[in-house]
Amino acid sequence: MSRYHGEQVLVVPRAAFEEAGYFQGHREGGDHYLNAFMKPGVASFMDREAAENDPSHKQIIAYAIFCHQGRILHYTRGGSGGEARLHDKGSIGIGGHINPVDRQSGHDDVSTYLAGVEREIREELVIDGNCTQRVLGVINDDTNDVGAVHLGIVHLFELDTDRVRANEAALANLRFVSPEELSGEMFEKLETWSQLALELFKNRGA
Repeated sequence: MSRYHGEQVLVVPRAAFEEAGYFQGHREGGDHYLNAFMKPGVASFMDREAAENDPSHKQIIAYAIFCHQGRILHYTRGGSGGEARLHDKGSIGIGGHINPVDRQSGHDDVSTYLAGVEREIREELVIDGNCTQRVLGVINDDTNDVGAVHLGIVHLFELDTDRVRANEAALANLRFVSPEELSGEMFEKLETWSQLALELFKNRGA
């Protein structure tokens, strides 16, 4: 029995990532990558158990940062989370995989991806208010087993309220903290993607 219960996840061939512009770390211009990946015939759905062990493909992950008055939502990944390799790590990213349920039409395009972003946020957070959002960039870390098979599209959601609560037990100690705090003693306890996403956040508009 698959540990992922037959879940299908959105992937792109590593070759498509290389064609769009390979990098290690973080890079602005997330819309460029998203549009390249969601062109007809590029992205597809793959069994997650196979994808987790197939570095010839990258699983596309929505990775959303939530900000209110300059402070960033932070949490600790609890033991009930889906990725055991990240338990007890600090994180500023909310989101996850895109699944077939997110399809908006007969083919997979940017609307499928965006529907997946909205679904993941609804599943993980309850937000009492409104927000604006934009794509900040992309994160890639091929130096470890988790990063080698994933690629993150980083979104910034700017909230008009700090009334946010977790909708899943896996999101522990949810609170807003300043970028300065995150860049200080908290930095080494952040998962690698959050470290990279924090740099994108600090460089926004620069």
